[in-house]
Amino acid sequence: MRFMMIVKSCDEFEAETTPAPDEALMAEMVRFHEDMAQAGVLLDGSGLHPSHKGWRVHFGADGGKRIVDGPFAEAKELIAGYTLIQVRSREEALEWSRRFPNPAGRGKAAVIELRQLYELDDFPPSQPLEDFKKLDAMQGEKC
Repeated sequence: MRFMMIVKSCDEFEAETTPAPDEALMAEMVRFHEDMAQAGVLLDGSGLHPSHKGWRVHFGADGGKRIVDGPFAEAKELIAGYTLIQVRSREEALEWSRRFPNPAGRGKAAVIELRQLYELDDFPPSQPLEDFKKLDAMQGEKC
């Protein structure tokens, strides 16, 4: 089972012009991610630039697309970073989430959201699904 640990953004993260995290917090994050890597559950993880450096693609009911540049309102609804893990159960993912360091720093409000990823086997059989499985296998060969 794969889960994404989503670090929700905040006004402080969105205002950031260059990454300058507290060294103690960064060291704590490194230790946590090292623990996950040693346990064999860490797949990927990274922080994201603030939304003012991004854009959104809006799909219209008429089939058209519209590009909207950031920044985006409501920082608490945005994603500041993620950690992708592969575990045996929901309970194991929950245990890892309990150990996640506070991304905003001790004594500050922060939110981590966990969401399970769909696996290809979750979908009913179809030709597009078989095509995705082939693509998945090709990606695995490159690693």
